[in-house]
Amino acid sequence: MSTGTVTVPRRLYPLASLSQIQSTPSAQDGVPHDIEEDLRAYGCKLIHQAGILLNQKQVAVATAQILLQRFFYVSSLKQFGVADIGMGALYLSSKLEECPVRMRDLINVYDLLLQRAAHTTASTSSPHPPCEFNYTPMSYFSNTFYDLKEALVVSEMQILKRLAFDVQVVLPYGTLVNYMRLLGLTSRNEAVSMAWGYLNDALQTPVYALYAVPTVVSAAILLTTRRLGISLPSSPENCWWELFDVGWEDLWSVCGYIMRLYRERTTTERVEIMGLLSKKDFRQWLESQTSK
Repeated sequence: MSTGTVTVPRRLYPLASLSQIQSTPSAQDGVPHDIEEDLRAYGCKLIHQAGILLNQKQVAVATAQILLQRFFYVSSLKQFGVADIGMGALYLSSKLEECPVRMRDLINVYDLLLQRAAHTTASTSSPHPPCEFNYTPMSYFSNTFYDLKEALVVSEMQILKRLAFDVQVVLPYGTLVNYMRLLGLTSRNEAVSMAWGYLNDALQTPVYALYAVPTVVSAAILLTTRRLGISLPSSPENCWWELFDVGWEDLWSVCGYIMRLYRERTTTERVEIMGLLSKKDFRQWLESQTSK
């Protein structure tokens, strides 16, 4: 019989700790919760848009969005621009999912997206009628290209370093199919499509860094069945979500995160977020807020 020490197995799926949830690094630097939440969501939106333009696989796009959310539970928006980290996360996830993209293509796409965001910000603040956005490609020998290239490489390195190379991501789609089949919902195409959409929308929230996949999938099913008026066992002694070992409080919390994503935002609020994508712009904004 071995007398060696017992090794506790490492958790298979990393989630944020209670201390990280209660006080994120950005919050410790004085970043308001709503601004942090919206910037994270917009960073994930940029990843999604870049993935479409690059014709990238959804598994790589979803993995990148989860890595971005995970990253900002160990790092502050004051130290790293959300656009840079999004670019690095997509580049890294493309390698992890074995569907790599050319660095130059990724830089070009992000340059386009950032130019469009800057154009929207400038047009909104200008007293003149907004003009149509025209993308101006950058020269491959310009400082812009080399700055973005350096930002991409540094961001990928920082993600690996600060997540301690623990970049394993479990995507929810297979679990959704299994749960829908078990609940007898696979024949309802509208229900399957809607639940799938909720899971994709949830990628813009931090839920995949906070809760296990069964909880997120169950929340998507709950929102879908309530939206479509589908009846499932929900009595205290016979709750369908308990079949998947999901607690009601966690389930309802995930639903809240997802529904909060759909809240109405004013034009001023949306444009403000677009103007905070780089570390330099964000720091200037944060300093102006603290000096008030």
